[in-house]
Amino acid sequence: MDEQPETVPEPAGGLDRRAELSEFLRTRRARLKPEDVGLPDFGRHRRVPGLRREELAQLAGVSVAYYTRLEQGNGRNVSAEVLDSIARALRLTDAEHAHLMHLAKPKQHKKKQAVRTQQVRGPLRQLLDMMDGFPAYVSGRRSDILAWNRMAAAVFGDWSELPPQDRNWARLVFLRPEYRDLYVEWDQKASDMVSYLRMDAGCHPDDPRLSALVGELSVKSEEFRQLWATHDVKEKGYGVKRIRHPLVGEMTLNFESFRLPDDSEQTLITYHAEPGSPSAEALRLLASWGADATRAGTGASSR
Repeated sequence: MDEQPETVPEPAGGLDRRAELSEFLRTRRARLKPEDVGLPDFGRHRRVPGLRREELAQLAGVSVAYYTRLEQGNGRNVSAEVLDSIARALRLTDAEHAHLMHLAKPKQHKKKQAVRTQQVRGPLRQLLDMMDGFPAYVSGRRSDILAWNRMAAAVFGDWSELPPQDRNWARLVFLRPEYRDLYVEWDQKASDMVSYLRMDAGCHPDDPRLSALVGELSVKSEEFRQLWATHDVKEKGYGVKRIRHPLVGEMTLNFESFRLPDDSEQTLITYHAEPGSPSAEALRLLASWGADATRAGTGASSR
């Protein structure tokens, strides 16, 4: 399938990096208890959830005033070494550590860069078409769906029937009810999508289209709004998804994510089933039905 250039008018504005940094640190601190980090808890009533600022500062080896300024969103002069210490004190994951670095020490640009059109290389589209029998697609910034193969359309829905601006995983998951039926563990899929968007927001806080997407979803979906407030972040990785397909029933599919070496904003995601499993047979049936399966699909693109 050909990728679709972005044609949506560019809105103004972006996410508030200082507010993002402040809320991220606050929520990470709130999830820790004194006993989690080896500090005594004398059973006194705690007015705030999780660790106090002074407790976190002690663990990180910085002054309370220094940490307080950082949690208020002022990371301009903080060193990478101090951020590493705070990340260790907060027990951050690798993805959370990277997110903290992006928020506190963003890359500086001499001038604001225009949001470029996301392009998928021709050879990569050819590779997608050659992966016959296995669903695969390429996602870009903001989890936009840029290109996909026939099997992806048969499993997830024919995205070619959607307007370009709607070919976005977050919009599909939160705004289209049929995707609630498609994913057996929809709650986990929804949580993952928000975590990916948060990670993207840390890398590109000045992306006006991302800001507009977050604003739209926050207005239209209470579930998105609640998940966005958690400030959880995650990198696309690997795992298992259970799909409830209208034609072949429930499938258990393994997925892998491959960040492209020449464009770190694009990721190739592939799905496969365990050889000899009922899910593998279901994929074989969808492949043999060809265009009929694609047209039926999940109904996601035609309802």
